[in-house]
Amino acid sequence: MEKAILVGLDTPGAQWNIEETMRELAQLADTAGAEAVAEVVQKKERPDSAYYVGKGKVEEIRIIAEETAADLVIFNDELSPSQIRNLEAALSVRIVDRTALILDIFAQRAQTKEGKLQVELAQLNYLLPRLTGRGTELSRLGGGIGTRGPGETKLEVDRRRLRKRIGELKKEIEEIRKHRHLHRKARKNIPLPVVTMVGYTNAGKSTLLNVLTAAGVLAMDKLFATLDPTTRRVKLPRGGQFLLTDTVGFIQKLPHHLVAAFRATLEEVLEADLLLHIVDAAHPQAEQQMIAVQDVLSQLEAEHLPQLVVFNKMDLPEAHPAYNVLSHQYPQHVAVSAAKAKGIDVLLDKIEEILHRENEQLDMLIPFTEAQLLHVIRQYGKLEREEYLPEGIRVRGVLPRAWANKIQQQLNLRRT
Repeated sequence: MEKAILVGLDTPGAQWNIEETMRELAQLADTAGAEAVAEVVQKKERPDSAYYVGKGKVEEIRIIAEETAADLVIFNDELSPSQIRNLEAALSVRIVDRTALILDIFAQRAQTKEGKLQVELAQLNYLLPRLTGRGTELSRLGGGIGTRGPGETKLEVDRRRLRKRIGELKKEIEEIRKHRHLHRKARKNIPLPVVTMVGYTNAGKSTLLNVLTAAGVLAMDKLFATLDPTTRRVKLPRGGQFLLTDTVGFIQKLPHHLVAAFRATLEEVLEADLLLHIVDAAHPQAEQQMIAVQDVLSQLEAEHLPQLVVFNKMDLPEAHPAYNVLSHQYPQHVAVSAAKAKGIDVLLDKIEEILHRENEQLDMLIPFTEAQLLHVIRQYGKLEREEYLPEGIRVRGVLPRAWANKIQQQLNLRRT
């Protein structure tokens, strides 16, 4: 495990508490495979344009690096190319900023071809303006945190080649985007409501997905434990079904390269009939995490979608103070413990209630030749009454609007 020194700035008016943001940086470092051997925080009006921290603090970090035999220094913000060059010259150790650290974690976590392509695109867009003066070290990706590349491949650091590769990746991802669009069109032929989970990383989305669907998705107390979206069917208590999709966790200062690269995946959010915003209510910065999620949703232009806030980890005593404050701000909410499978019935009832608003009341006569449509109503909605008459079957019930329209179209076709 590599040894890392963590460095942050405590600036006036910052949205995030410095202790909490440094704790999160330590979690990110641990997730990437580094042990934090020291932490340096400087109070400063604004980042230094040359070194991020002051020159005196740079000398202090240099001494700590020598004493601890640190392999790298991790900074809690994205650094400019000149700041990285200056710090490497002054400290003689590898410099990694917050953006590179998160990209490194994504490079480790990506499992599917799509995920790997998206991470590689984000990494290359990050590297491109940072090539000058970096020598040959970047041509040997795979040498530790901040240098890990997709598939541990060697890259020649050459702007022309990088731009060419970026162009190729964009084309491949655009093809994936087209395939996703076709999948979504196919999915609409079986028009089940789509519910998508969003939330801060480590809020418990994967655990909740496993509880609701027995999906067997990796769920662990690590940041960005899962990257690739998973979709499963869920049955509602009073009949009907919906598709539940898990998405990559969000985080404060989520690198814009990553949002851009993962846009094809994150666009799944825009197809949702309902967003489940999963909140770690036990986290001391729960409200700030919620704001960070809303910021990313705004970038995706998804803030207009219906949202149900799910306050998770309510089995922990630390969750109750935050819940008591935040729940009043979000009338559409439920409280659950995914780990203990508590509150799940209430959650499903609430989902059903919200989706029901998009349902269509059925009152129609179905010819005996179309009796198979009763199965569709039972499977995807609620058949409240059926009456067998000489001219056909009179049915009353509730069905998602898309299915109701589909049945009506089929009956109209038969009549013509």
